[in-house]
Amino acid sequence: MKQFLFLTSIIISLLISACNQPCENEDPRARIVNNGTDKASVQIKTSGGSTENINNIESGQVSAWSSFASGNTEFTVAVQGMPGDTMITVTMVDCWEYEIIIDATNQVSSSPVERD
Repeated sequence: MKQFLFLTSIIISLLISACNQPCENEDPRARIVNNGTDKASVQIKTSGGSTENINNIESGQVSAWSSFASGNTEFTVAVQGMPGDTMITVTMVDCWEYEIIIDATNQVSSSPVERD
């Protein structure tokens, strides 16, 4: 019985360590968190010059993650019913993820977190 418990604990430890592999040069990624007053659409200009649009993110919703090349990335946010767009530039770094957050007053900010 002791051998079984010992082997089981070793297997569990190996599985846990296999799931916690450090990030190695993975592209940064971002998602949009819309806590604003209405639907939001975001145009993303990457450091490589390509453009991506994430449209009609309902208030209270979060978009899927999207990966981008590292470097300066521009996020232009338009909230339905609000005049003008808000643009922020985020310097994206490999192995980091970024939430682009639209708050309850439709202000836009970025919240970065390093991935393990």
